[in-house]
Amino acid sequence: MNHAAEPDFEFDHPTNTVVALRRSIANRLVYMVGKDVQSATQRDWLFAIFHAARDRVMDRWRETRRATHAQDLKRVYYLSMEFLPGRMLGNALMAVGIYDETRAACAQLGADFDQLLDLEADPGLGNGGLGRLAACFLDSMATLGLPNMGYGIRFDYGMFSQRILKGQQVEEPDGWLEAGNPWEIMRPEFSYSVCFGGRLDPDNGGVHWIEAEEVIAVAYDYAVPGYELGSVSTLRLWSARASHAINLDAFNKGDYIRAMEAKNASENVSRVLYPDDSTEHGRELRLRQEYFFVSASLQDLLRRFLRDHGSLDQLPDKVAIHINDTHPALAVPELMRLLIDVHRLTWDKAWSLCTRIFSYTNHTLMQEALETWSVDLFGRVLPRHLRIIFDLNAHFLAELHARFPNDNDLLRRISLIDENGPRRIRMAYLSVLASHRVNGVSALHSRLMVSTIFADFAQVFPERFCNKTNGITPRRWLAQANPPLSELIDARIGTTWRRNLDELGALRDLATEPEFNNAFQLAKAQNKRRLAERIARETGVVLNPESLFDVQVKRMHEYKRQLLNLLHVITRYHQILANPHANWMPRSVIFAGKAASAYYMAKQVIRLINDVAHVVNADPRIGEKLKVVFVPNYRVSLAEIIIPAADLSQQISTAGTEASGTGNMKFALNGALTIGTWDGANIEIAEQVGLDNMFVFGLRTEEVAAVRAAGYRPRQHYESNYDLKLAIDRIADGAFSPAEPHRYHDLVNALLDSDHYLLLADYADYVAAQDKVDALYRRPIEWARQAILNVAGMGVFSSDRTIREYAEDIWNVKPINS
Repeated sequence: MNHAAEPDFEFDHPTNTVVALRRSIANRLVYMVGKDVQSATQRDWLFAIFHAARDRVMDRWRETRRATHAQDLKRVYYLSMEFLPGRMLGNALMAVGIYDETRAACAQLGADFDQLLDLEADPGLGNGGLGRLAACFLDSMATLGLPNMGYGIRFDYGMFSQRILKGQQVEEPDGWLEAGNPWEIMRPEFSYSVCFGGRLDPDNGGVHWIEAEEVIAVAYDYAVPGYELGSVSTLRLWSARASHAINLDAFNKGDYIRAMEAKNASENVSRVLYPDDSTEHGRELRLRQEYFFVSASLQDLLRRFLRDHGSLDQLPDKVAIHINDTHPALAVPELMRLLIDVHRLTWDKAWSLCTRIFSYTNHTLMQEALETWSVDLFGRVLPRHLRIIFDLNAHFLAELHARFPNDNDLLRRISLIDENGPRRIRMAYLSVLASHRVNGVSALHSRLMVSTIFADFAQVFPERFCNKTNGITPRRWLAQANPPLSELIDARIGTTWRRNLDELGALRDLATEPEFNNAFQLAKAQNKRRLAERIARETGVVLNPESLFDVQVKRMHEYKRQLLNLLHVITRYHQILANPHANWMPRSVIFAGKAASAYYMAKQVIRLINDVAHVVNADPRIGEKLKVVFVPNYRVSLAEIIIPAADLSQQISTAGTEASGTGNMKFALNGALTIGTWDGANIEIAEQVGLDNMFVFGLRTEEVAAVRAAGYRPRQHYESNYDLKLAIDRIADGAFSPAEPHRYHDLVNALLDSDHYLLLADYADYVAAQDKVDALYRRPIEWARQAILNVAGMGVFSSDRTIREYAEDIWNVKPINS
């Protein structure tokens, strides 16, 4: 390879003293933001600090890219529809090691550092655990010095900003980019044409895709600095631009709407994260989004590869492409298209390269959540890719028929095309077929993956399947989110746990030490006061910081069973009313999470939570014995305040439905005890922290299957349990919605007639587990001891460990030799 020597320029490398930072911030305020100290707004100060921080990342970012090229290292390209990094400034300052120095510099300049940090918008690039996992992985790849690049979409608007109006979720635009984003760098030199529609023109055995609509993908880069600047990852996001700005003829005639139609249609592709797909237009836009970002990403990585390598034969030695869930699965036919149609490789050669390059992480076992696409819609939007998928399927089924000539049912079950009803393309099957490695995200999930949804593929390709239990970055989820606890840990075992989370194991010996136990309780109390103040300010609900903070924050979905939690809240309310003078343990039940805009039942649960909260919180007979609050607009920055304050972590999905979870890890790392089912990573957390230091309840996965197979009858549980019947009856008769008594008719009927996620079957055991929670919380020293043991056992759940396993077992990627 030829790498041109870099010109010997003299750079003014910024230093990290308080004096140097103060000068940098002032200079950036004047020369980049265009303000002086007297006229600067809060936004101006924030942008000046951002630029000063980015200056200190830039050298290492450049060195990372240069070293990767110079050493000709294999690079992993991580494709994800979602990245949920959270606010970037504080994380960058900690990575560089200038957090305290920047605070001091701001104080000398007369700027309120904490207020400025709180002004930063959360990037609207994801919805939940999938995007947060991707962000943790980029952080760990940078910290470990692995050559990598994340690819996604630069959404103009996040999924939505959630407001609660009269108890109901109201979706408003999440315009996270409206004030600008000083952390991103536009790269217009990296722009690619992405095509939709059109038709296919056969030509000498080949295919031309012609008369297609063109959209331009423009790159925006974000630096993801590893801890102590081990290296800096690049997150490259694509923004859609029209190939032709406006119809000038229509504009000049005064037809302004028609003049902008084509431009708006093109740029809608990157407008909003997860458009409502309950309509045909919404589904088509989602499909366009998925293809848009994988096409631009693959064109970009092939350009980079061919710049340094003359032959595509080396592609699997230098490129690993990881598919995070099925949203990027279109990368498979797109790479085939590029290799065959553009680079003129034979079909067999192209497919051989693909199956050594791709790997895939599955995130769900639920059939309804496995992405499929209508053949009709797919063919209209991506005709060339439909042809490639049909050809892939034909080759695959022919090979299978040769191996299993007497098993036609296997061919039907494993086909990439579902023929049961209107034909649909199975994107998970496509991902498995193309990938040399397929992983689940917890031990239970990976075991169930090969025995249920991919059982046929496991029979055909048993060597492909493996487990990689999820992890979280301790830099954000303990060091940044929980200063009181991280400072306490630093004082007792040092600071290197940020890179080696296993060092938290040393806390086990401190769990019974009175001084440490007491300091741990004080740190938790400080976090609870901070959260209580935030909730009072945003919702008007006043929580007692000395009460047990019982928290369930996650995406609103029936399988996550927020309604089971609420049934216990209603039961507790009735029990307090029946025996108000008993020695009740005060409890504050905190919910947060967004429901997809078209998800009726999830939105009904949000409304019911707020209706119950209104009744309970206003009842003078209850007082501080029980409070309920739904905190609106859940996001990473809010999670960083809620999670450190939690005493009890609700992880109560029906066994066998939660692939892993990462919220469960964040809560335990911050000293919350888990009440949960034997599901996902709850099982592995129990193995690390001890089953006696959790509250496990409910049916196990195999018992769930047995109950369903026997013909589950939820009304039997309803009729035989007085407390459960009372709770459901009060919902049904309008006790919590007196102005509209039948408001929750559909919710109640779903529980009593089907109860697909077995809330009623697990109710009694769940309530019994909650009684154990009360009993333990009355013993604060013992509660704190168990909480400390949870923190101490979380070393294995660092995303650094997860990424090392991916690098060694799946990607075969080595660290940069710095």
